Amino acid sequence: MEAFHPSLTFPYSYTFPTTTSALGGVIAENIDTSCPNPWMDARIWSKLPHRLVDRVIAFLPPPAFFRTRCVCKRWYALLFSNTFLQLYLEVSPRRHWFLFFKNKSLNGSYIYRNNNNGGSNGDTNRGDTNCEGYLFDPYEIAWYRLSFALLPSGLSPASSSGGLICWVSDEAGPKTLILCNPIVGTVSQLPPTLRSRLFPSIGVSVSPTSIDVTAAGDDLISPYAVKNLTAESFHIDAGGFFSLWGINSSLPRLCSFESGQMVNVQGRFYCMNYSPFSVLAYDVAANNWWKIQAPMRRFLRSPSLVESRGKLLLVAAVEKSKLNVPKSLRIWRLQACGTTWVEIDRMPQQLYVQFADLENGSGFQCVGHGEFITIMILGSDKALLFDMCRKRWQWIPPCPYVHAGVDGDLHGFAYEPRLATPVTGLLDQLTTIPFQAFNA
Repeated sequence: MEAFHPSLTFPYSYTFPTTTSALGGVIAENIDTSCPNPWMDARIWSKLPHRLVDRVIAFLPPPAFFRTRCVCKRWYALLFSNTFLQLYLEVSPRRHWFLFFKNKSLNGSYIYRNNNNGGSNGDTNRGDTNCEGYLFDPYEIAWYRLSFALLPSGLSPASSSGGLICWVSDEAGPKTLILCNPIVGTVSQLPPTLRSRLFPSIGVSVSPTSIDVTAAGDDLISPYAVKNLTAESFHIDAGGFFSLWGINSSLPRLCSFESGQMVNVQGRFYCMNYSPFSVLAYDVAANNWWKIQAPMRRFLRSPSLVESRGKLLLVAAVEKSKLNVPKSLRIWRLQACGTTWVEIDRMPQQLYVQFADLENGSGFQCVGHGEFITIMILGSDKALLFDMCRKRWQWIPPCPYVHAGVDGDLHGFAYEPRLATPVTGLLDQLTTIPFQAFNA
């Protein structure tokens, strides 16, 4: 067993229950000690082998795991045990959760500038206080607050994959990217990009044995011009192969992707293209970009690309003002041929009337993970959760850590919480290659 580390604090902000809760919390006075339960006899449970107890703990979701660490020193030290972490990686079930941040809006010039009082662009989420993220569990409909105390200022979340959040530097120029595991607080830095950029779209794919990152568009041609001309990729894998930001194939003509995010689906990155709407696709292995025509592209509003169970989905409102077709919110799936879309679901009309009244043309943002899609209404704390397996729509309770109308909108990422991400150890191989570290 590795050494005990008492200095590690909780990454979560908890409000411990005082009554019986859906998460299993029970107050002490609810336990009838006069009639002990034979199934909870300490003489039985105290004799369980450690390896069996560890296996049970490995199945706990992260919030429950960190509460469990309060029980004893041995359980506290499990986070530092290589044996336990290996077991955890083997047996822990996948959790399709979401991680949200307060939105950092772009200014009118579309150029990031430093602001010593509030981070870039006057972002009140940074500055003198630690950056916060808000973890949402769609299974229990529960919110948790995470702190990113180890990250320097001047960074914004750009993408996520494999339990890691990718942060990119705000300042115009060669971009610095940092991979962070917010559950355990690890931080790993990538070398800076080759090209100077402003606000590129970032795609990240993290597998157990490799890391792929793509930064595309927003080439810094001059302080007053942004052109989507080039893309570059970073790759490193357990086989010892690495590529430090090689320029890849040219982007298609007339690219205009402003979302800043890419969706990773089975070795390909996808992002929305605007004016008119289409989808840009990049095959990492083939090093090839191309365009895919969006369905009903002239009638879409607030389109979003999401990943769901290895498939690419497009979620958007449909408005045909000159045709006798009711307005709706629809979901399409890209077929295996890679060019055809098929509608798979749409919001019930009665719910859409309520949704449209609350949204009132402000727009919305969608994030998908596993069987869930979250739909966040911009300018409010209202959000919907769609369970595709159960075909169930439900309103999400507002995040208790954000003040609606004061803190701004939330923008989110698909996130799978993990206690360990050993693939980041591959980046240690780059320590012998000189590159300038990021200094906030």
